[in-house]
Amino acid sequence: MTALKARVVEVVHETADARSLVLEPAEGDRSRFTYRPGQFLTVRVPVENGWAARCYSLCSSPLTDDRLKVTVKRVAGGLGSNWICDNVTAGDVLEVLRPAGTFTPSSLDDDLLLVAGGSGITPVMSILKSCLAGGSGTVTLLYANRDERSVIFADELRALTERHPGRLTVVHILESVQGLPTPAVLRSLAAPYTGRQAFVCGPGVFMDLVTDTFTGLGMRVHVERFFSLEGDPFEEPEPADEPAAGGDAGEIEVEMDGETRTVPWPKSELLLDALRRAGVDAPFSCREGSCAACACVVVEGEAVMDANTVLDEQDLADGLILACQARPVTDRLKITYDG
Repeated sequence: MTALKARVVEVVHETADARSLVLEPAEGDRSRFTYRPGQFLTVRVPVENGWAARCYSLCSSPLTDDRLKVTVKRVAGGLGSNWICDNVTAGDVLEVLRPAGTFTPSSLDDDLLLVAGGSGITPVMSILKSCLAGGSGTVTLLYANRDERSVIFADELRALTERHPGRLTVVHILESVQGLPTPAVLRSLAAPYTGRQAFVCGPGVFMDLVTDTFTGLGMRVHVERFFSLEGDPFEEPEPADEPAAGGDAGEIEVEMDGETRTVPWPKSELLLDALRRAGVDAPFSCREGSCAACACVVVEGEAVMDANTVLDEQDLADGLILACQARPVTDRLKITYDG
């Protein structure tokens, strides 16, 4: 079964146009809600004559929060954000996919530069809290908003700064005070931190500006981009035919949630389909090669992808592939979702 159930325990009004949903997994689904800092949930939302799916980042930390929390900012014309902000109340039960995504640091002990614009603070907050609670590095946050009233998590950020004065620095960039961020301003703010990896989330134009500026400084930049999913990933695809004997046969060894399984992988089949046909609860969302929810690491063997719009050259060098787009080159492949 793909869909999970999560009950809304509380709806928090963060700002005039942003709501946080505090979620409690259904008892039987609890073990499938484990997540890493910076990951997201895919939520099923009703639309005219059917259903759609939207991705929302977790702002909670797996190290400090007992319950999961996603934050949703209202977007003009947005089907999912407006439905959630207008209709979801405590006690409602949502259908979601298991947490996924690659917008997460490899080590919580690294010094990081986090950059957020507006509701892009959501996954950044998860990373920030996790680093402070479970790591030893220092964290600097650059946070851009229209004005002071638009700052999501303002009180929580203030409290965290007071609690970790030597490890957390928060710099607010307010359009109402400093104007829109410029390359010169961003270069000046980033200058003391060019040796750090940067994690950036926010509006597309803002992320492009930050990425271009930081890349010019020689920094490694990770971005989190969301988009409207074309299909309904909650609908199970048509079952694949059983793999034929002969030259098309192959196998995949997969490590996930601390367990290892070996399943057949015919060369004509996409990796995600082969895993799910074998009963492996592999994460996914878009099935289009655009979200990285299904990303895993190749440990042995080789695969090629039909499409990829999210993994950069360093990701590929680190062995990451998108399971929804991967086909085998070698007869045997070993991958991990736990790395």
